[in-house]
Amino acid sequence: MAPPRLTVIGTGYLGATHAICMAVLGFEVLGVDVDEGKIAKLASGEVPFFEPGLPELLAKALESGRLRFTTSLAEAGAFGDVHFVCVGTPQQPGSDACDLSYVDAAVRGLAPHLDRRTLVVGKSTVPVGTAAGLTTLLHELAPAGTDVELAWNPEFLREGFAVDDTMRPDRLVFGVASDWADARLRAAFQPILDQGTPVIRTDLATAELVKVAANSFLATKISYINAMAEVCEAVGADVKDLADSLALDDRIGGKFLKPGLGFGGGCLPKDIRAFAHRAEELGVGQAVSFLREVDAINRRRRARTVDLVRELLGGRISGARIAAWGAAFKPNSDDIRDAPALDVARTMHGLGGHVRVYDPAALDNARLAFPELRYGESALDAARDADVVVLLTEWADFREIDPGALGEVVAHKRIVDGRHALDAAMWREAGWEYRALGRS
Repeated sequence: MAPPRLTVIGTGYLGATHAICMAVLGFEVLGVDVDEGKIAKLASGEVPFFEPGLPELLAKALESGRLRFTTSLAEAGAFGDVHFVCVGTPQQPGSDACDLSYVDAAVRGLAPHLDRRTLVVGKSTVPVGTAAGLTTLLHELAPAGTDVELAWNPEFLREGFAVDDTMRPDRLVFGVASDWADARLRAAFQPILDQGTPVIRTDLATAELVKVAANSFLATKISYINAMAEVCEAVGADVKDLADSLALDDRIGGKFLKPGLGFGGGCLPKDIRAFAHRAEELGVGQAVSFLREVDAINRRRRARTVDLVRELLGGRISGARIAAWGAAFKPNSDDIRDAPALDVARTMHGLGGHVRVYDPAALDNARLAFPELRYGESALDAARDADVVVLLTEWADFREIDPGALGEVVAHKRIVDGRHALDAAMWREAGWEYRALGRS
């Protein structure tokens, strides 16, 4: 069987990464998006977001001739044997529910151009039950009718590591309704399967649940150690030592057991909220009611970080010069969606602080979203004459700064380590007042 030709509907973070990597793996790929500007950038070799290694792979894929981009769903229907739907599923305004309008529009737009047996594969994170409705929609709108099948293949990308997660994933999940769909998916991932990547074949509903269940577990683990940080603060204990001790228990492990400012971004926060909302719709909300408290613990870490800054400043933020290191929700990314760093910076600005932000990759996005904040050209520039430095995103650039060099540019040697990223003893030995969440 000849390798299938692939289309990728939606060329945002997930879609562009998938299209580029699959072309590099040897498939003919057509990327599709309604955003003409985004398509023009990708076709000219420009990745419209920050992701290490992806620009080089885009150049390689374009040079090979295996990757093209278009705004035409009719062209996509004629071209593709397997169509990956990779559009966004944001949180609905004023609700915890998932906004499925982009998924619905993509399927409705593609279906009328499917006149032969083909496979449509959802990769977007959706509420359980979505695939069943989309299957009915495809059968109603596609000229090929029931010859068009739907499968679900959830993504597990980590921003900053998306290339490796796409080309060398730790597992693949295939939610399918037939042996034919399973065979088509295996053909579409053959180079990855040849590496020995494990595959879980399951039904559509389970495949939909895998991603939100995984994100809910990770969010719970992060919020658990941050809940312990609240207890540590009350009794004068050290949450870092506590976390290190728990990590040595092989039943628990140390991954995602890192105390600090908490999680953000475009996935974990909205996914756990949408999961809880959907469970309530299905009448099983009590089963995942703990996710509401997971979310609440995470939000409290932001307010508590502001409290630490206020305490270091003698009880008053107004008028203080504050260096905010970080804008992205995590290092190696320019994603500022629900970024704890910017939430803290904006809160301090609202309290009258003179806040200056620096981030190695996310400054342009931050300036566009929050023009009221001030921005520095480097970490040291943002910290010049600062009364306090606040580390909010754990970039290597910040972890590697010399306390002595920084001490020469600030007004006062005070630092709040919102990510437990710094060596507390080293900074204190250099004359700094050092504070971190959950540490005495």
